[in-house]
Amino acid sequence: MGGAGATAEGFLLTRHWRDTPKGLELLFWAWTADGPVRILYPAQRAVCFVPRAAVLEGPAFDGHPFERRALRLKDLGGQPVDALYFNQQRDLSRFRERARDLGIGLCESDIRPPDRFLMERFIRAPFSLAGEGRAGPGFREYVAPPLKPAAVTPHFRYLSLDIETDGLDGEILSVAFCGGDLEEILMQGRAADWPTDLPVRWYPDERRLLEGFIERLQAIDPDLLLGWNLVNFDLDYLERRCRQRGLPFDIGRGGETAAVLAPQQPGQPAVASIPGRVALDGIDQLRGAFWSFDSFELDRVANRLLGRRKLIDPGDDKVAEIRRLFSEDRPALAAYNLEDCRLVEGIFEKTDLVEFVTRRPLMTGLPLGRLGGSVAAFDNLYLPRLHRAGAVAFDVGAFHHTVASPGGYVMDSRPGLYDNVLVLDFKSLYPSIIRTFRIDPLGLARPGDDPVPGFLGARFARGEESLLPAIISELWDARDSARRRGDAPLAQAVKIIMNSFYGVLGSTGCRFFDPRLASSITRRGHEIIQRTRQWLEERGFAVIYGDTDSVFVLLGPGIDRGRAV
Repeated sequence: MGGAGATAEGFLLTRHWRDTPKGLELLFWAWTADGPVRILYPAQRAVCFVPRAAVLEGPAFDGHPFERRALRLKDLGGQPVDALYFNQQRDLSRFRERARDLGIGLCESDIRPPDRFLMERFIRAPFSLAGEGRAGPGFREYVAPPLKPAAVTPHFRYLSLDIETDGLDGEILSVAFCGGDLEEILMQGRAADWPTDLPVRWYPDERRLLEGFIERLQAIDPDLLLGWNLVNFDLDYLERRCRQRGLPFDIGRGGETAAVLAPQQPGQPAVASIPGRVALDGIDQLRGAFWSFDSFELDRVANRLLGRRKLIDPGDDKVAEIRRLFSEDRPALAAYNLEDCRLVEGIFEKTDLVEFVTRRPLMTGLPLGRLGGSVAAFDNLYLPRLHRAGAVAFDVGAFHHTVASPGGYVMDSRPGLYDNVLVLDFKSLYPSIIRTFRIDPLGLARPGDDPVPGFLGARFARGEESLLPAIISELWDARDSARRRGDAPLAQAVKIIMNSFYGVLGSTGCRFFDPRLASSITRRGHEIIQRTRQWLEERGFAVIYGDTDSVFVLLGPGIDRGRAV
């Protein structure tokens, strides 16, 4: 791999961008069967769109360098737009603030450069590239190769990671990891003082321990890091202790520096930015895959899924016990540290989490391991098609609406205890409504002749101007195909993204938010449930309850399962 004219196939791990004196630089790390690759695109430009009628001259725009170019595109209001190109992403950000102050509406100025680069090429995670690669330290690098979508099944190398500390602000006492046949514990101390059969590497102090951890991680070179509260505790703690010891947190591939980034908004998780590696927290990933537990403590989840427990009883004073073991029995502390890694690895294997996490980007285009992001996933799927239809989308929050759309329909119930109740559930009701009634942002903007009526005065195009129904159909087919193949992780990933579309269109954080879109879904759902009830009652059946996408029908006594079906 890597000679002139050679090709390679891979699966994206991480994506990054940075401003340089020569322009915007995009950097992607990826898995390939022949080892990790780094893909570099130097001298790129940031882009947004502005109404052609907007005047961008005079003192107000001094110090805002850009190139303006007329395009054959219109915004969703039907107005022609021009593209603005910036050599630096920070220049676009400064210009966006100035335009906002002057009341100039922009289109798509809030899309991250690497996301735009990938979505315009319809690359979600798997790809193929062509070109000459050059060898780097532990990886191969390609500069500006052509990139195309591909069908690739990665086989990631992972490490389950856990640390033990002296309280919440003391030194790191030990670091353990395991993955496959590999198991190690790095611990402060001397081998002569603590004989053990465990695979312990000893270090004289915390600084040497941290240096040893970074050295071992780079040598093992995993694609994925697994853990429990991994980002908010283990990686965050490691970064802080490295900083206190004056050590760079160079755990990224190629010796690049990693960082734990604070949440951008309340309620969002912290993010570990590790070039070339993806951090997967077991708690967050289980929740993202809709696993439910009374408690997400590692001991409780491991006991339920694996029938195994932590080696220190959660009811004990954990900090005091760790300090005691470090003082009196470091091999026992090493065993406890390693067992936590084993439990996390076992949970990931039992729940097939790595497979689920790998399948999710195939449908969303989101970075591997990213949680939530339904709005960004919608952008990834919708914007490239919108552009090819000759349109661009407004920035998020460009419009404010005073009309709200209703939620799911809830029928007045008939309280009581009943025998022989039949539950009729509509399969993927909201996606079905979108597909059947042609609900779509572009179709709303360009209804054409003979439109499909919606609610709140909405009208939707029936033909090719309608993009979202086609996306729903493709996802629906992908889910059915995954089910036929027995690919449960992919089927679940498709179901989640498909069912998220109503919530996205009803969210003010979506650039396509319009009450006419959301209402045309939910009010149609109300209508379907109410008409279903009427149809059943006209035939002598009692409907005792219904909500959103199901109705409960009372069959009454004397009906066995065979007759009910």
